[in-house]
This record gives sequence, structure tokens and C-alpha cells, in this order.
Amino acid sequence: MFWSRLQYDRVMALLAGDDLLDRQTVCVHGEIGLPGQVVKGTPGPVAYGVPVSDLEFVAVHEPAETAVLAGPASRASLTLGHVLTGMGADHGPAARLEDMHVIRHTFKPGDPGVLRGPEDLTEERVLAYTREQDVSPRRFPSDPPRYWVIFVADGQHRSRLWGTFENHGEVVEQRTESNRFFDLRPTGFLAPLNDRLVIEWDTPRSWHRSAASASAVRLPVLEIADRDKVEFPGFDGVLLTYHQLCDMVEDPRYADWRAALSEVQGIYLITDSTNGKQYVGKADGAERILGRWTAYARDGHGGNVALRELAHASAAGEVAKTKTDHARHFVFSLLRVFGPSTPSSEVNSAESHYKAALMTRKFGLNRN
Repeated sequence: MFWSRLQYDRVMALLAGDDLLDRQTVCVHGEIGLPGQVVKGTPGPVAYGVPVSDLEFVAVHEPAETAVLAGPASRASLTLGHVLTGMGADHGPAARLEDMHVIRHTFKPGDPGVLRGPEDLTEERVLAYTREQDVSPRRFPSDPPRYWVIFVADGQHRSRLWGTFENHGEVVEQRTESNRFFDLRPTGFLAPLNDRLVIEWDTPRSWHRSAASASAVRLPVLEIADRDKVEFPGFDGVLLTYHQLCDMVEDPRYADWRAALSEVQGIYLITDSTNGKQYVGKADGAERILGRWTAYARDGHGGNVALRELAHASAAGEVAKTKTDHARHFVFSLLRVFGPSTPSSEVNSAESHYKAALMTRKFGLNRN
């Protein structure tokens, strides 16, 4: 996915014409998926692929030898207005700031009707939460624009781009006395920046605004960068929430984890953090730890009898049609690991020992 030359030129032109900006260097690169080439110098305001304070300018990454270097220019503070205008102009059909509405979601762990944590940032849940809005035009626009740009709180005033929905209008027959429901559909608009664009949201009191408003246009871009790599802590240091487990099996940031866990058999522990109940399991043969845990990430129970019962009993799971709501409080760790050539009999013996030692058959979630 490339940041096109047209998008680059448009953003640069916007920056050059902004009379509020003083001398500095604009830091961008052409290919969104790769970090920019760092050229050392005095700190600059923003760089695509690197934190905003680390460098003066970055090479514009283009195919072959056509790459150009963004040398010292007028001081520039990249804002959300610059990014949305540049991306919108290159979108087909073109999208103006007036065609976009910016929304910021936050987490409320104790409220099952909203987004409770990172584990709820699935397309299904974010869509269901976002499409329902207050019927009062003082709380939400009566005729909201085409694109809804969704940010999620990322610590203090930081907000990270989750994605964008295209609004196809209100579903009038679903309206209630207090709420309206919109036909929102996922769109690839801004997709190269999803989970990478971080802005500074000025006030949590205002959770949405028109992208064309002065308050939205001025929101500073803090970084456009991939999240940091997650270092593998060693087998004794493995401790993952269920949400982190789901990330581990597929997120590129956890590549070292997958490499390590794909090489070992072992005994693992699942703890329900709401009541302390535990389940001892094993991964042996060709499945290895990674294969076994991938099954849990997929359905939340991995075929285990007691965990499957929890999945079926989960009221939230039935209503929201999710298979893993029961697992949101699970914590995964390793009790013991074995090399790939260890006989299954030795792994089985260790599993039985830990079930007895932790008394998970009597007080926990083991059924055998």
C-alpha cells in the first residue's frame, strides 16, 4: 500500500501554505507499510514510520531510484486536517473534509453496552456500537456525512485511528424514542493509516465533530507508525490476557513469540481472573503450544468440555453472536515446556501432576 506522490504533493502544498507554521522540516515517506529512511538532524515534528521528535527529515520512499529527499523546509506541524485533505483528494470519488465526521471512542470496562476494552475492537462490535446514536440533533448531527472516521483513546490525550465507516443513511424503521440506527459499512478509505495514525485529542468532553470544523482540522498528528514489536520474555515470562493471545497468533509484532511457541510442547494454565478458577491443559505432538493456543484464539474453548460449557452459557455471547465473550477474562501462562522430541507419555504425566497439584479437577475447570 503506497502513499502516492499525489497524496504527498497535496499534503506538502497544504503545509507550505499554512501561515500558522514556522520553520521546520516536513517528514514523510512514500510507502506507508515501511519505516522512513532517517537523516539525522535537529528534531522535526512528524515522520511517517517514526515518532515525531526523532529526526529532521526522511527520504520519500518511491520505487527504484526515483526516491527524492525532503530537505529542510518551512517549519511544519502536521495536523489531522492535512492528512484527511491529502488522502481525501486522492480517493475515488474525492472526499472533502465536509464529507467526514470524526468520532473518538473510549473504553468503559464495567458497562456491557459499550466498548469495554481492546478485545471489543472487532469490526462487528465497533460497528454495532457506532451505528446507534442519540435521536437529539444536539447530541449527534441529524444528517451526518458520508465517512465516519473512528479513533479510539490510546492513553491520556492520544487517540489512534481504528478505521472508517461509510454512512448509507439512517435505517428509519429501527428508530426508537431515544436512538437512531445508521446503515454503516466498512470502507478502505484511510486503510493505510489504520492502527498507525495517532493524533492528540484536545478534550474528552467532545467525542465527535465535523472534520471540517476548526477544532478537528487543528488536531495535531503525533505519529504515523507501526506499533512497537513485542519482545518474547522467555517461557517463564509468558502471561497473556485473552485479547493479547488473539493478537499473538496473528499480529506481526508477536513474530518472536510465534517462533518460540511453535517449537515446544508443554503444559499451560488458563485462569479466569473473575473467580480464580483454573484449567490445566497440554500441547503435545506436532500441535505444539502455538497450535493449541491458536485454537483458543479462534473459539475461546479449544474443545475443552468445561470451557465449552461456559461459551454456551454466556448470555452476552448469545445476544451478540460472539463465540468468545466468556473468554475475555482468561489469562494464559506456561507451567512447563518440553522439547519437540519429548515422548507424549512424559507430557501426559506432567499434565496429570499439575492437575493434582493445583486441584483443578475438584475446584477448577478440568473435567478429567
